[in-house]
Amino acid sequence: MDGSHITEGAANAPFYQPQGAECDIFAAAAARRLPVLLKGPTGCGKTRFVAAMAHRLGRPLYTVACHDDLSASDLIGRWLLKGGETVWVDGPLTRAVREGAICYLDEVVEARKDVTVVLHPLTDDRRILPIDRTGEELEAHPDFLLVASYNPGYQNILKTLKPSTRQRFVALEFGFPRPEHEIPVVARESGLPEDRVAPLVRLAGKLRAMKGQDLEEGVSTRLVIYCASLIAGGMATEAAIRAAMIEPLTDDPDVKAGLRDLVTAVFG
Repeated sequence: MDGSHITEGAANAPFYQPQGAECDIFAAAAARRLPVLLKGPTGCGKTRFVAAMAHRLGRPLYTVACHDDLSASDLIGRWLLKGGETVWVDGPLTRAVREGAICYLDEVVEARKDVTVVLHPLTDDRRILPIDRTGEELEAHPDFLLVASYNPGYQNILKTLKPSTRQRFVALEFGFPRPEHEIPVVARESGLPEDRVAPLVRLAGKLRAMKGQDLEEGVSTRLVIYCASLIAGGMATEAAIRAAMIEPLTDDPDVKAGLRDLVTAVFG
């Protein structure tokens, strides 16, 4: 119905390499029941961070991948016909509010505008979720935590968070890890030795420097891990880079040719 999935907080811990004080800030916000907003480029580790913190706090996690058609009803719930009866089925936000889980809205600016209206009473001292279709005003469980993320680089006049919404959250800004942090992360996730990961991370840094020029977005840590995984599986380095670090970034033949030249400059 909503494209959400739930992860139990008690499952095996997702690996996350802290870049600063973000884990402590998140934990402090959760302890004070303050909603959290994550800002940063695609593939920099925001979703993994939330999963790791859900495990650390021991709370179930409902993750919703927001998109253009996601409505408030998808989050709250709706009446459905089951076995000849009309029954109410909670959406992921309502389940999280009832159970004391974390509800993570990934790329919240992609959702329809009615979604933010629903979030407002949950992100102030009321901490309530009005369910108009059932006449219920649901008070949030003490452990409920709302987390949302977005990529400021993709914002435009039609897709942005209003100041009145942003200022309801504690905000954390994410970026791509520094090389000394990114190399061990990629090595751990891919199984490729660090000495072979290092030039891939160096290439990623050069590709990221091209953002806003030839590229709309720099290469993500996720794509670097994909590339390293292909190499660890036996694929030639050049072919892996083309498949995971060039083709996903652009369709422009001239830009791709320039990127291949950059690969040659880095790898020789």
